[in-house]
Amino acid sequence: MAEGLYKEGIAAQRLPSDQYPKNFADLHPPLDRHEALVESDRCYFCYDAPCMQACPTSIDIPLFIRQISTGNPLGSAKTIFDQNILGGMCARVCPTETLCEEVCVREVAEGKPVQIGRLQRYATDTAMARGVQFYEPAASTGRKVAVVGAGPAGLACAHRLAMHGHHVTIYEARPKSGGLNEYGIAAYKAPENFAQAEVDYVLGIGNIEVKNGQMMGRDFALAELAANYDAVFVGAGLTGVNALQADGEDFEGVENAVDFIATLRQSPDLSQLQVGRRVVVIGGGMTAVDAAVQSKLLGAEQVTIAYRRGKDDMNASEFEQDLAASKGVTIRHWLKPVRILAENGKVTGIELEYTEIRDGRVAGTGETVRIEADQVFKAIGQTFDPMPLNGSGSAIAMEAGRIKVDDEGRTSAPKIWAGGDCILGGDDLTVSAVAQGREAAESIHRTLSDRSPAAI
Repeated sequence: MAEGLYKEGIAAQRLPSDQYPKNFADLHPPLDRHEALVESDRCYFCYDAPCMQACPTSIDIPLFIRQISTGNPLGSAKTIFDQNILGGMCARVCPTETLCEEVCVREVAEGKPVQIGRLQRYATDTAMARGVQFYEPAASTGRKVAVVGAGPAGLACAHRLAMHGHHVTIYEARPKSGGLNEYGIAAYKAPENFAQAEVDYVLGIGNIEVKNGQMMGRDFALAELAANYDAVFVGAGLTGVNALQADGEDFEGVENAVDFIATLRQSPDLSQLQVGRRVVVIGGGMTAVDAAVQSKLLGAEQVTIAYRRGKDDMNASEFEQDLAASKGVTIRHWLKPVRILAENGKVTGIELEYTEIRDGRVAGTGETVRIEADQVFKAIGQTFDPMPLNGSGSAIAMEAGRIKVDDEGRTSAPKIWAGGDCILGGDDLTVSAVAQGREAAESIHRTLSDRSPAAI
């Protein structure tokens, strides 16, 4: 093992330079044509399609698989894109093992489902590689719509509105579009700059203008957009990070997992990224697993995930948990942070308390354990910051810290819709955000198609 691995503290270049590309290679290599044909032949093309019912975007899965089996990957891609224009990324990052593949009849009968996600990737990658655009804007309606956020919800909304002939302007705070697809998922899930390739593909329909570096509450107010556009869709993500509620959270070496992942995703040279020798990640979701696994792939010697509940309560899927274990990550349950240990202001470890369920709630037992660490990542959930939203003058109803919407994505404010992680009921899945953006776009289109001012 490389000598650099044993550097104390947080350091870069823990591995030989040629090891990083290998560690961060594509998690699931794409199917070739022969493999796709063989796998598609395993589908029973069920008439009641439980897989389709489990898909948040309601893709006609039996149809797109049949199209692959008959040698028509472009037709298959169109079937997918008709419902999910970000089908390429969803094929890579969706927890298919708990959605479509979990209810596959092959899974129920044999324990080996049809690889729906990989077949979806085969079809969408084929269309994108060939530069095939299936859609073009309808005749201009003369209507203008503003979209806040160029993440999955915003992009899906913008694309569907452009199809209907509306002109869309997206306001995105970050330098790049894509949202969590660009900044928030593990690098090995979407290598080779796929997130930006997909953004370019989505914008290829035309009628969509993107203004990057534009932050709501700083560069523009929501009330301004509502005054200047016929409709507004808010697809802002979650910008706040929950606190550990442990002493010493401000010590050097305690970091937000989402910031770590974003930095890694934008790094031109992974060998220059600093990572601890002993890393502890607090949390039980996908972000926790992504931060932990990538710490290990960067050369961390010991990586531990600590979660306050049991294995079955983790938001990370069983596949993700198994992936972490396969990469050498230790997952410890029934532990919550008490205080960060440090010397000279730098993290040396973390003290955690064992937990149990008492009266239906997680409670500490009083027994503690210490884990040595020089780096601690917080991955215990993100929050939506409503200040830029309601500080603009538009009083939008909130509930449980998120934007309250109806079944069509309408907020309480006239002319304003919302979708994605920022809304009440958002489940932090790319595929769900796409579905919400698409459905909000249809609602906006129906509203704008009625020319009476009272309808807007």
